[in-house]
Amino acid sequence: MPLGRELPQLLRQRLFFKGRKFNFEVNRLRLPNNSEGDWECIRHPGGALAVPVTSDGKLILVRQYRFAAQGRLLEFPAGTIELNEAPLKTIQREIEEETGYRAHKWEKLGEFFLAPGYSDEIIYAFLAQDLEKLEQPPAQEEDEDMETVLFTPEEFEQAIKNGEPIDAKSICSFFLARPFL
Repeated sequence: MPLGRELPQLLRQRLFFKGRKFNFEVNRLRLPNNSEGDWECIRHPGGALAVPVTSDGKLILVRQYRFAAQGRLLEFPAGTIELNEAPLKTIQREIEEETGYRAHKWEKLGEFFLAPGYSDEIIYAFLAQDLEKLEQPPAQEEDEDMETVLFTPEEFEQAIKNGEPIDAKSICSFFLARPFL
């Protein structure tokens, strides 16, 4: 229990939507002060992300169309963790599919909640080094629209400062990786 405080009591849990990548539920809770309310939550299996760095110090990112944002975002390669799959296995697969590179050196950077106000999704971030360009990379998934782009760390940091459309998991992971770059 955090700081000796009592946690809310779950009174009822209702599944409203069961999707391919996540579920949506509404939970009725009783707070320690005895007030009751409903909290919506997206249940997500989590994701894994790589900060790939080439031998000459460039970052490999993808510019990907995201429906919810109604545009293309600059992101590090990432993917949803499959059932019973380790996060490292997820990102080893995704980096090849999304960028056409294979990493031979991996280091865990950390993990963090993506949007804890409404989702339990955790992102597992890794540094990917000693990259090999694949002669025949695996095909991208049919529902993905992306292109691979390279930035120096300074260029990417400037893109963040300039307000270019970049997702939060990539910004956070970049700053976790910064001491290694």
